[in-house]
Amino acid sequence: MSATPSDLDVVFRHRFHAMGSPCEILLASSDHHSPAIVQRLELELQRLEAKYSRFQSSSLLSAINQSAGSGKSVSVDEETERLLDYADTCFKESSGLFDITSGCLKKIWNYNDLEDRQVLPDEAAIRKALEKVGWEKVERKPGEILLPIKGMEIDFGGIVKEYAADCVAGLADNLGAGPGMVELGGDIRLFDTDKSRSWQVGIRDPHDAYRPAATVRLQQGGLATSGDYERYSVIQGRRYSHILNPLTGWPVEGFSSVSVLADQCIVAGSAASIAVMKGDEGVAWLKELGLPYLCIDQAGQVSGTMT
Repeated sequence: MSATPSDLDVVFRHRFHAMGSPCEILLASSDHHSPAIVQRLELELQRLEAKYSRFQSSSLLSAINQSAGSGKSVSVDEETERLLDYADTCFKESSGLFDITSGCLKKIWNYNDLEDRQVLPDEAAIRKALEKVGWEKVERKPGEILLPIKGMEIDFGGIVKEYAADCVAGLADNLGAGPGMVELGGDIRLFDTDKSRSWQVGIRDPHDAYRPAATVRLQQGGLATSGDYERYSVIQGRRYSHILNPLTGWPVEGFSSVSVLADQCIVAGSAASIAVMKGDEGVAWLKELGLPYLCIDQAGQVSGTMT
């Protein structure tokens, strides 16, 4: 997604890289405090990345994953408890499709290697990996978590980047930085805004990276998109999404992208991911939730309730 301010006079813009994604913070002000405020916001992102990145061996998430199968639990703080509680809610709402223990499947679906060799994963390897998947297998007590199976992994993808956007927005509000917007790899959260101001956001066309499929005007809340438009591989002439079904071990099929608007970015992001994994049933599920959405199918057709 791309965003530009509308109905706002002056914007302070800061671009950087965090959580494996290009990021941007926009403020409707360019006073002498803006650089210091943005630095505080960037430090908050760095804190969350250091804590929850599965690519950093010193992170809390890595400590949890490294303990899998040891029989030893890992202590978690209140912030992590809240994320785990939210993951539990997503698991139940999605009938098991949104499962943060599906991280080990990504080792089987090593897309760069598979695309280079033009082969699909061995079915037996997928079945073996699925033995390590299942949120219902995780043992939790207040302040503790235990992964009972060696090789089991937790991956906060679909939650933590969106949660980080909400955290940055909350901090920006506390610092009096608004009105403004934070974008983390296409996931957006506005802060200190009201209906007298709006931001114009272009939702990327999954079939044409150089033009938006739609443009929406946001006044508050968070907007997130899930789909196969950025990470996918073409193997033997067929396109395979990076989004995996934890029940089958295979990539999901259906919409190229789903965008959702909600009060919080974490809600928008998880709802978009669940809708993509639900396939044809995803639209009915979003309507039941009452969240504004926009879907783009494999043919490039746009539909939804977002305006």
